[in-house]
Amino acid sequence: MPAIRRGSPPPFIPDDETPLEKLTRHWMNERHAPDILPAQEDLLGTLLDHLRRQSEVVQLLRGDPSTSEEEHIRIVLVQTEIERVKFIVRSYVRTRLFKIEKYARFITTNAEIQTRLTAAERDHASRHAKITDRHFHFSVLQSLPETQSHLDDTAIFMPPMITEPDNSIPVFVHALQNCPKITLPDGTSLEMEKGHISLTSYNVVQHLVARGEVELV
Repeated sequence: MPAIRRGSPPPFIPDDETPLEKLTRHWMNERHAPDILPAQEDLLGTLLDHLRRQSEVVQLLRGDPSTSEEEHIRIVLVQTEIERVKFIVRSYVRTRLFKIEKYARFITTNAEIQTRLTAAERDHASRHAKITDRHFHFSVLQSLPETQSHLDDTAIFMPPMITEPDNSIPVFVHALQNCPKITLPDGTSLEMEKGHISLTSYNVVQHLVARGEVELV
């Protein structure tokens, strides 16, 4: 990617060490995992600060009459890269928002999963759960018998009233390094070497995803 002169921040060039590469990996994991993964608040903040500085420099150069035609071409390329990064950031946030709203009631009852969310995400989950409960109460539940006019799982009816992530669904997993042997649902074992791609249940490799030893694809 061409650089912009006059001390501008370098454009994003993905490699194994860049914040963009890290966010892309977390984005893909979040999209493919049935569960909500730990929030990457600091990483997002770093990228958003970088985007803001890049955008400010681009605007200054676009408004500078001394900017050459060649520099304008470079500016367009950098703007394209900025938009690509913005797309990844938005998609990552929207994916988490979709899961948070889908599992809002489960989140409010599960202290462990709340630790994976930012303060703003926890507040949103709480508000969404309360609004949903209120809607169900006034539209349906208040007309049902007392034993059925609630949204908890103390009743024997199925399916359960609180929607939870299904961690048994199959996922494609790519080994980023040589991984320790894992036990598959049928009792057999699998030892994934670096670069190996497997299809298995998410709960089998969930701990490897959390440790960053594999990624979901």
